[in-house]
Amino acid sequence: MESDPARLPVDAEGKPLVPRPQPGYYPKFSTLSQQAFWDAATRTVVLQRVTAPPPVRFFTAPEAEIIQRVIEHVLPQDDRVPERQIPILPFIDERLFAGRTPGYRFEDMPPDGEAYRLFLRAVDLMALEAHGAQFLRLPWHEADVLLQSVHDGKPSGAQDIWKKLPVKHFWTIMMGDCVEAYYAHPWAWDEIGFGGPAYPRAYFRLEGGAPEPWESHERHYAWDLPPGCVSGEHEAEAAHTDTPTHGETGSH
Repeated sequence: MESDPARLPVDAEGKPLVPRPQPGYYPKFSTLSQQAFWDAATRTVVLQRVTAPPPVRFFTAPEAEIIQRVIEHVLPQDDRVPERQIPILPFIDERLFAGRTPGYRFEDMPPDGEAYRLFLRAVDLMALEAHGAQFLRLPWHEADVLLQSVHDGKPSGAQDIWKKLPVKHFWTIMMGDCVEAYYAHPWAWDEIGFGGPAYPRAYFRLEGGAPEPWESHERHYAWDLPPGCVSGEHEAEAAHTDTPTHGETGSH
């Protein structure tokens, strides 16, 4: 997906940051450069995440298009060049196709695959009710606002569907899937400076926060949310309402 300049993080002067192959504070670090120190099974699994993401088999083509757009909103990768954006949808689809669960299920939730399909119907219906257009046809900001209402547990429409699908529980599951798929990928490890699998070499600098010899020191740079970012507006409002009044103390 090509990055929209309006959705790019900005620097200290408010100028959009140029998309890069490797965002984050470890610009020259490569976890894959250490693959010779991994056992063969681990190396195969990790390399497949880069070279052979699974095919989409659970979602239909229209469903996949909607969930991909949702993923682009909730875990944006506009700061990455298109060829280095981490595939998330294929790994969510693989879990649902195989019927794997995260090891638990909320008692008021339908099975995960059914839950995802209800969610996709809901966001399309919400878009039609509010804007007279399907979700994929909404401008970016309007789609952001719609998804923000789901995040907040107060979906702005499709109430009959949400009676069958507890909104906060579903959001927890979906975001867990997105984050798991993203941070299981070695390009995300590069972004956060993670040194990769510990077996069989192991880690030995376990105290003091010092990097291992094969890791890299942080190189910070200034950045902020894109102007007009809905989540940024929401966080600012929450911070304002959480500010203690005179005579009160705040706890976090």
